[in-house]
Amino acid sequence: MRIRHLLPALLASTLFLAGCTGSSDSSDASDDKGGDASALTARLASAKEALDSAETIDISLATKSLPDGITGLLSAQGKGNHSPAFKGKVTVITGGSSLGADVIAVDGKVYAKTGFAPNFVTIDPKDLKAPDPASLLSTDAGISQILVKTESISDGGQSRDGKDVLTTVKGTLPGTVVATIIPSAASDQTFKVTYRLDDDDQLRDATLTGQFYPEGGDVTYTVGLATSDTPVTITAP
Repeated sequence: MRIRHLLPALLASTLFLAGCTGSSDSSDASDDKGGDASALTARLASAKEALDSAETIDISLATKSLPDGITGLLSAQGKGNHSPAFKGKVTVITGGSSLGADVIAVDGKVYAKTGFAPNFVTIDPKDLKAPDPASLLSTDAGISQILVKTESISDGGQSRDGKDVLTTVKGTLPGTVVATIIPSAASDQTFKVTYRLDDDDQLRDATLTGQFYPEGGDVTYTVGLATSDTPVTITAP
């Protein structure tokens, strides 16, 4: 008689324990998912530190095209430091045509010299809806800040860049943050961003997509970055 009474109790205990085990597995899966996001966030923060501590940064910022009728930045390529200062080439679209110029940006001023001009002249990049290229290298309000202000972070898998295997990180950025880089960006919109990091958490490139200009729909800019421990000196022309 005792055995017959004990069997239902043992069966109930077994089912209860199985239920507890299932709950624990579900909780662990959730924790693992959260851990992945935390790990990616930490890697982006590490990438920012690497950029901010570099003596020199080679930077390129470009889009394949701008919508018809838009005045804005087509590309910028050069090197600079965190003073901040920049020296390189910039191409803008204005009046339906592309205009390229050698550019030096230092001490809060931007100087440009087109191919047909003999000397550098001071310009206001806002007139061309383009950023001060030196500002892109600022540790506070430049490209590196977006790494620690990214939201909705997720793992985008891996990709190859030559022999290197890179980790892709996806997320979103508030328009208020993007507008500090490209002043014409819509501050009330959300932008998509994709980063690629190497195994040492060095940022290889970042791709931003969204409403960078009032008309014409979304535009995609790709930023390429490389760091160096060799200082660069940039002075006004």
